[in-house]
Amino acid sequence: MKCLRCAALSGILLLQAIAVGELPDPMAPFLRHAQSKHGDFGRRAALHLLEHMPATDLKQLDSRFLIENLDMAMMARERFVWAKQVSEEHFANDVLPYAVLDEPRDAWRAEFLKLAGPIVDEAKSADEAAQLLNRHFFNKIGVHYNTGRKRANQSPKESMAQGKASCTGLSIILVNACRAVGIPARAAGIALWTDKSGNHTWVEIHDGEKWRFTGADEYDAKGLDRGWFVKQAAEARKDHPLHAIYVSSWKPQGAHFPLPWDPHNRQVGALNVTERYATVTDVVQVVDQVAIRLFANRDRGSRIAAKGQLIGGDGLASEFTTKAGTTDLNDMPQIAIRPGSAYRLVFEVDGKNLQSKFFRFPAGNTILDLRLEELKPIAIKGAVKGLTREEASKAGLKIFKELLGKEKQARAAELAKKSITIAGHEMKWLEKTFGDAPPGKRSLWISMHGGGGAPARVNDQQWHNQIKLYQPEEGIYVAPRAPTNTWNLWHQGHIDPLFNRLIENMITLRGVDPDKVYLMGYSAGGDGVWQVAPRMADRFAAASMMAGHPNEAKMLGLRNLPFGIFCGSEDHAHKRNDVCEARMIEIKQMAKADPGGYLNMTRLYKGLPHWMNLKDAESVPWMAGFTRNTWPKKIVWYQDDVTHERFYWLQVPQDKATKAARIDAEITDQTITLKGDVPEGAALLLHDSLLDLDKPVIVKVNDRKPITVQVKRSAEVMREALQQRLDSKQTPTAKIEL
Repeated sequence: MKCLRCAALSGILLLQAIAVGELPDPMAPFLRHAQSKHGDFGRRAALHLLEHMPATDLKQLDSRFLIENLDMAMMARERFVWAKQVSEEHFANDVLPYAVLDEPRDAWRAEFLKLAGPIVDEAKSADEAAQLLNRHFFNKIGVHYNTGRKRANQSPKESMAQGKASCTGLSIILVNACRAVGIPARAAGIALWTDKSGNHTWVEIHDGEKWRFTGADEYDAKGLDRGWFVKQAAEARKDHPLHAIYVSSWKPQGAHFPLPWDPHNRQVGALNVTERYATVTDVVQVVDQVAIRLFANRDRGSRIAAKGQLIGGDGLASEFTTKAGTTDLNDMPQIAIRPGSAYRLVFEVDGKNLQSKFFRFPAGNTILDLRLEELKPIAIKGAVKGLTREEASKAGLKIFKELLGKEKQARAAELAKKSITIAGHEMKWLEKTFGDAPPGKRSLWISMHGGGGAPARVNDQQWHNQIKLYQPEEGIYVAPRAPTNTWNLWHQGHIDPLFNRLIENMITLRGVDPDKVYLMGYSAGGDGVWQVAPRMADRFAAASMMAGHPNEAKMLGLRNLPFGIFCGSEDHAHKRNDVCEARMIEIKQMAKADPGGYLNMTRLYKGLPHWMNLKDAESVPWMAGFTRNTWPKKIVWYQDDVTHERFYWLQVPQDKATKAARIDAEITDQTITLKGDVPEGAALLLHDSLLDLDKPVIVKVNDRKPITVQVKRSAEVMREALQQRLDSKQTPTAKIEL
């Protein structure tokens, strides 16, 4: 019989070997274990794995490796709700495999399950879990994109040892992290974009219904099926092996996955999915971009890292930083442009300002290569050195319009169907419009319904009732439908990005003033106000809680948000009356201890039960009397169990946003004082409303020695902030990183 360790194992050979009892290690012990511990399902999955195993693996791997891999995969299948629903086909082909491409074989699954499990334990679906992994897993293991990695196809352990990986290495990590928690996942890639700008690898996951895509370590809060590469992907060519898009498959699918580092290698099975990506721009609106590389000399052997600006004929367009090292499309700044317009580039190199000639770029994506010898010395006020207040104002407006243009179509579609979906959670809403206001001056009222842990029909009834409850004199009154039917309808982490998206949509397309957004809710909706208002206080002008229970929520974050508490004295269920009365006393004490903070209106209606006969409607005109304190000079930031990276003008890194952390921040003249849990990497997002950015700023952090900083207004800072939050009135113009 032919040696099964010396050739790729076909299904026929495998069956023959089993029939005659000549199945050698590692296969025989592995199959016996699969049958005895996991039954027929486990045995069939093990057979699929062995049937398509590469010949090199047959020589190198042993039964212990395969048994651990199977046991951990089955453990995940039992632990996670989405994993239980994965089909046998997807489990065998896209969950169980221990490798993605041709990377070295690591026993990664046990460690990845241990690390990834806590990240996704609260997730309700595969797509939500994949988003959480993409957002947090790379920070947890300390690996990010870097062209200084040793090679493209690194194993997870190799990447973790270096703390760096290519797009392929990152994709291998994310695929494995998904597989570790029972999510079907595979690599997607192209050998060469049609514009000849390079190759790329990303990730696909199966959400139970269809395959979705995402860039590895490129988390997008707006959901899956988004990425910087969508325009290039839409231009791929199915009939050209170099320019087609393939997805990896353990089972051969009639094609092989392109491996640019080993172009003659045909061992990784693949499926050509180019046609599916041809329509991606119908879903995600894209813009024309130029990618920029700066080289030291003519032979283009070494790139230079430098701060730069792309300046249009009508003023500043964008700021960026070029990268050093080897060339890679992921590692180039990509700047949105208007095709046909004239642009000049300005760089800061060794303390000198250097400028290029004017360029006009065609439609589509372009790569611009520049060499130092092509640049001429200049001295331009505001270029690289920082913008004036007036220049910053113009640049901010231009960036806002540009970013809105990218997403206007998608946002308009959400408003038209009154539905937003993020990370698998859909929030629908009902709305009414009251009064009239000029464009940009409208108010927005978000009113959360009650109900909770009940059948969907009960919560639907509460939702339809909520739209009838309150009538502001002016504004768009919105009653959102909670995405779930759990007791904690409005507590959960998916609520905040959904509300952010709703607010942004109303600001950008419905004429809502960002400083006139109000939050309210009744019963379980009131529970939600206790939760959402403190952690999103910087988005609202005022908030009111009607007949809700605060549970564990604290009021510290309400320092700059006027807050109303309304409850019936006979609302005994869950002791709401007693708890609300205690909170009324507490907030008044907080206001007394902190003059100017914790504005409040409290009412304990004598003799009334849970239903207050709409006496609580007096909160509406009270709230309408406030506009948002957009740039407060004193902040108390307390992180709830749903954490945030930004609060007013404070920012912390994703992986440093931790539950129960507290920062007290205050600005006096040109001095900023921070006390409390200030992590490394925290930043101050500054605006001329807070202090004079043309003068030095003093920063004091706890007991450390104060530092003096001369800040620069920067379009790059504005762009970064607007990409995270499309709110023109709360866009910083300068940033201090601590």
